Amino acid sequence: MALPMLPGNSLGKEKFHKSQHFDYSNGVAMMVGTEKPGIGGELLLGQSAKPKNSLFLKTEGSDAPAWVAFDKQVLCFDAYFQETVPQRREEKYRVRKCKIYFYLEDDTIQVVEPEFKNSGIPQGTLIRRHRIPLPAPKDDCFYNVHHFNINQEIVLYSRTFKITGCDPFTRNFLIKMGVRINPPASAPTDPYTTLRQEMENMKPLRPYERLDTLKQFLELDRKVLRFYCYWDDTESMFGDSREMILHYFLADDTMEIYEVVPPNTGRDAIPKFLHRGKLPKNAPIPKRHPGEITDRTVLNVFGPVGQGGRYILDSLKTGAVDEEFYKDCDLTIGGVINVWGRRVLLCDCDNFTKEYYRSKYGIEDFTPVSYKAPSPPKPAKQVPPYTGFGSEEDSLCSCQGLLPKPPQKDFKKLMEKDRQGLVSNVLRFVGKMLTDSPIDKERIFIICVYLSDDTIAVFEPPQRNSGVIGGKFLERGQVKKPGQELFKSEMSEYFTAQDLYVGARLDLNNQPFQLLDADEFTFNYMEQHADEFPKANIGTIISKVKSISEEQQKKVKQFFMMIDPSSTGFIPYESFRTLLADMDIQLSEHEIMMLGRNYSVREQPEVDVGLMLAVAQDQLKKKNFENFSDMIRAFTHEDRGRSGHLSSKEAWIICKAFRLPFADDLLRALLEKFQDESEKIDYHAFLSGINWRENPAPAVLPDVTVKFDADWRGEAADPAVKTINYSLFLEDVFGSATNINDS
Repeated sequence: MALPMLPGNSLGKEKFHKSQHFDYSNGVAMMVGTEKPGIGGELLLGQSAKPKNSLFLKTEGSDAPAWVAFDKQVLCFDAYFQETVPQRREEKYRVRKCKIYFYLEDDTIQVVEPEFKNSGIPQGTLIRRHRIPLPAPKDDCFYNVHHFNINQEIVLYSRTFKITGCDPFTRNFLIKMGVRINPPASAPTDPYTTLRQEMENMKPLRPYERLDTLKQFLELDRKVLRFYCYWDDTESMFGDSREMILHYFLADDTMEIYEVVPPNTGRDAIPKFLHRGKLPKNAPIPKRHPGEITDRTVLNVFGPVGQGGRYILDSLKTGAVDEEFYKDCDLTIGGVINVWGRRVLLCDCDNFTKEYYRSKYGIEDFTPVSYKAPSPPKPAKQVPPYTGFGSEEDSLCSCQGLLPKPPQKDFKKLMEKDRQGLVSNVLRFVGKMLTDSPIDKERIFIICVYLSDDTIAVFEPPQRNSGVIGGKFLERGQVKKPGQELFKSEMSEYFTAQDLYVGARLDLNNQPFQLLDADEFTFNYMEQHADEFPKANIGTIISKVKSISEEQQKKVKQFFMMIDPSSTGFIPYESFRTLLADMDIQLSEHEIMMLGRNYSVREQPEVDVGLMLAVAQDQLKKKNFENFSDMIRAFTHEDRGRSGHLSSKEAWIICKAFRLPFADDLLRALLEKFQDESEKIDYHAFLSGINWRENPAPAVLPDVTVKFDADWRGEAADPAVKTINYSLFLEDVFGSATNINDS
């Protein structure tokens, strides 16, 4: 049942509270809500709502608030105001120019007066940024953008500002708002400023001498020349040589001198050897009575002495005495200056002083003067011999200080050469023992060199029916070179990575080894860092081969003609190795292998796609991956043209999204095998190939899978060196293969 239309039952009205107008502020009862709305938050009769935000709450055609729409948009006006000066007789008022900034985002105003040097007036921000109320009686409202225009006055806190202009952005903004902009006005001239300018431009009624050093001070202030000096006082009793530092101040042509007091010399460190001031050249000067020397002489005086009187000065300076002082042009390296009777030699200067004399005087020779004998070399620190307890580094650190510290490692080398991802930074060699034992001769060892700290570890792989248990043969650590005394003061020499190469003979803890081969990473690393490994520097090896005589060159020609009678340009590697080993140029086995790798003919066998798919299906089967139907829907969704092909990037993203348990190299190679000429992936064939449910591939042996995963690099591994292109070798070594064949 609807309520009757009775008083108090108005339709749609739910709030009937009365706003609170009284409260306590700092313990004082006062009226705080004079402008709050009436009953239920509605305005009373004759009451108007005050805007709480910017005039532009929403931009036209946009729902963005003012703090977003007008962010970083500020109106800039040029203005001035007059300030009365009642305390001075020279000026009655002063015209001060300023900038008025109006921030559109929240109707805040800021007044800033540009700062001028030596003005004597506190300038800068005159009115901080905030909303400024209108003058009374409208002080309940605030200034907005409609109150600003050119050539009009505004009152900000009882101070009248006259707006004279604005910037282009402000002009365009006001025009777009429909504001008719007044013509610009000009600020009146400041009478006191004009008076000061007239006084500066006044010419004297009589000639006088003006000593104005302000320009020199402003240009050269805080610029100081520094010289390193030497004073030889050995001729006097108990005198000795002293080192000093001279500072020459370019701002006023004064100088000061400090004495450098070395420690343990028995001298007290005085604050200054010479206080700052001008240094006369002919010091010490004779003393004169007061008034005997004057710069200007008064010739005559007219009228009373003081105010109202006139006088005439001697313009010829007949009573003046010219006294010469040291200038910057008098200071040169190797020169001697007179410091109140002491001869001080200028020996050297700093970089700023050199640049100053180079730019001003064109001096280029700044050779320092040697004024003292070189200090004797420090005696070598005697280190006690090694005692045999602990490592040699640890024993040496205990002798370097009272508090023993652990030996420091090469942290930079550790960070650069430590394992980084798949790059192990470990050189692996295959070696055998040099022994007469028939059993030990057949044992094979893996010698590893860790580049991060030059440590060596030896492992022995197990061999069937050998009677020797394989495993760790030598713990990882630094290995000393043989033939060194144990108890000595000098540090022992250890094997480094540069000492290991194919064909080298090593004595590891009194057990001789010979290195027979290395892995592919070792060969590649030594080739890439040929400056660190001379045995892998192909330029050095070729220079050795070039040094053979003409008779040996003929033997090389006959050897190649005998091995390759049809002149195909290729010979087997074993024949090439036999030739280099017989030549009298002392090439190691590693250098011969480097030549073979450099001139080898390498064939890249094609990877078996069936084997790749079999390995891929084996990995999917182990992970129980069966989301092939979801993958085909994802591929079809991305294929907008239903062409059955997608780009490699799109196919890669989909495979990664379904988390295919493949290595990145294997997945990349599989996608490459299913590309067409336009580099598009046939995703139907790809999914059909890896679907182990519908199209199972033949099973692969576990060792094949492990080897495939270990050796996979996205392409076939480099085969061993089998064939040598000797024609290219002859061309690089002897200049041309035809010249050798014709000789």
